[in-house]
Amino acid sequence: MIQGMLDFLTDPANWSGAEGIGNRIVQHVWYTFLSLGMAAVIALPVGLLIGHTRRGAFLAINLGNAARALPTLGLLTLIVLLMGRIGFTPVLVALVVLGIPPILTSTYAGVSGVDPATVDAARGMGMTGGEILRKVEIPIALPLIISGLRSATLQIVSTATIAAIVALGGLGRYVVDGLSLRDFPQMLSGAVLVALLAIALDLLFALAARFTISDGLTGRVTKSTIQTTPAEAGS
Repeated sequence: MIQGMLDFLTDPANWSGAEGIGNRIVQHVWYTFLSLGMAAVIALPVGLLIGHTRRGAFLAINLGNAARALPTLGLLTLIVLLMGRIGFTPVLVALVVLGIPPILTSTYAGVSGVDPATVDAARGMGMTGGEILRKVEIPIALPLIISGLRSATLQIVSTATIAAIVALGGLGRYVVDGLSLRDFPQMLSGAVLVALLAIALDLLFALAARFTISDGLTGRVTKSTIQTTPAEAGS
């Protein structure tokens, strides 16, 4: 089976055309980042708000954890039944629902975990609530926010294989078609490609975090952000 998988992956014919591996990877990445973007648009503002105000955290976090516990195939089936049709939209909704919890919980944890003394010092320097959020809490919480996006990406990219169940594309196509045709080398190839894509995207987020978050960020933000505030207030 391993040799059959290697033959499948190294055959140039399997990399070209609309059903080729290259196009399937593009489709899978598109499903992933579209879902991730929509999940972030929903989860980031909510996480920032409840982390900053400390209000509604119990309800939001528990709803997020409940959504995370839902079985993917069952969730997709429920959405299809509710929408009354199959296609891209039910898959997109399912992936967005699965992507929200890690972003929401990590954003909340990052913002709410900022040292209260730092927040009090910023408030004493004349910062408004919005300025504290933008200039103090978000920079300090950035490592956890990126970690949440990273976790959501891995969740979505591994789950996007369900798109093939409703006759869509992506790398899940090889898994589903291989299973139905009993073509196990093709099925194994699809699973390996999904795993490699997940690793590649995880490495991209690790690099992004490395270049956007420097060592000692918390200390520098705590000191420099607050120290520059009086000058800004006097200008």
